[in-house]
Amino acid sequence: MPVKVENAPPLPGLSRIGGKSLVARFDGGQLSSDGGVLALREIERRLCIADRLAACLDDPRAPAQVTHRLADTIRFRLFMIAAGYEDGNDATALRHDPAFKLALDRLPEAAALCSQPTISRLENLPDTRGLVRMARAMVALFCASFRQVPKRIVLGIDDTFDPVHGEQQMRLFNAYHDGYGFQPLLMFDDEGRPVTAMLRPARRPSGVEARAFLRRLVREIRSHWPRVEILLRGDSHVCTPEVLEFCRQARLGFILGVATSSTLRQHVLQLEQSTMARQAARPGDGKLRRYKAFLDGARSWSRVERIMACVEAGPLGTDTRFVVTSLAGGSPRMLYEDLYCQRGQAENHIKAWKLNLAADRTSCCWTAANQFRLMPHTGAYWLFWSMRSLMPKRSPARAGRKRAIPSRLALNRRADLLRCRWNVPCLRLRARPRSNWSDAPSCH
Repeated sequence: MPVKVENAPPLPGLSRIGGKSLVARFDGGQLSSDGGVLALREIERRLCIADRLAACLDDPRAPAQVTHRLADTIRFRLFMIAAGYEDGNDATALRHDPAFKLALDRLPEAAALCSQPTISRLENLPDTRGLVRMARAMVALFCASFRQVPKRIVLGIDDTFDPVHGEQQMRLFNAYHDGYGFQPLLMFDDEGRPVTAMLRPARRPSGVEARAFLRRLVREIRSHWPRVEILLRGDSHVCTPEVLEFCRQARLGFILGVATSSTLRQHVLQLEQSTMARQAARPGDGKLRRYKAFLDGARSWSRVERIMACVEAGPLGTDTRFVVTSLAGGSPRMLYEDLYCQRGQAENHIKAWKLNLAADRTSCCWTAANQFRLMPHTGAYWLFWSMRSLMPKRSPARAGRKRAIPSRLALNRRADLLRCRWNVPCLRLRARPRSNWSDAPSCH
């Protein structure tokens, strides 16, 4: 049934401009400033993120009395985060927004979407088993994102500090960051795909904890790809005897940073002196890098490993870093610069996930609820990553900008003001055009 539109009187008393009369009427219809979620709707329909996560939860509600399905509530939360509304309280206003209604396959005149209390009940719904199933669903989404089974994947593991300001479960004081918080453990592949995110206390992961994390993850990945080769890349936080032993047993390749020790420095003392002398003899103030590979191992290791040293000499002295790897081939320079140093890109992925999508909103009292909050934020990251991968390789959003995802505001700036009309045979959406993505704000 067509919606009845009443004629609103014009705003009186407006003076003429340029010799022409000015008429202002309040008949613009329903407007929205979040038209970009309609593009994300198409991507979410391909990935089925909300349906995957909802299938992992047991809904205790009576089916006959359910108004908002779990999948619709999760989908609404995904679009809210992607559009820049990371606070659940924003659902009070956005549940009436026509763009969000269209993104959830509802007409603008349909009933309102779920409210903030419904979202809060959803966040407190999962138990431990439900969260494990959801983590497996995210790994399945990662494997399904490949067009064909890869021969080898490179997984970067890292952690990040998440400050908290309440009495949350599992919070811990971190002396380095001088505050209470969490330190979730995250994993991305070398192309920026998120694999998993695990909430944990704000301390350095122990070898037993990192080994248990990797064991569950590798088992789940190889349930989809039994013969895939996995290369683990990380800093010295995960270079523990337990992790090295597990990588050998599970047939995992690894390239990990090693903390500097007096024993390792003995192998590079002459190299540091000669590198410093060469740098001092060179014109200019540039830095000089030299490399060396040798076999050695800590007393706690079960065997010696191949260790590479990178000695960098500059005006302020020498800086030596060590890396341990299971790879027998390749020069130390190639392995360090082309393979290990790429782990810095994983930090950019974490920055995009944490800052651009506000994944650090872990303010719930209970640990399970905060762990669940990481899932929609990771799902929103998947929406932007998929959108970026579908763009032409030479487009500014993909080739011109070295970032994991476009800005969450860039999508909405493509349609700053969206006008919806539905009293016609088809839905008509009108928005102010944008020339390209180069005018979108930076995500840093």
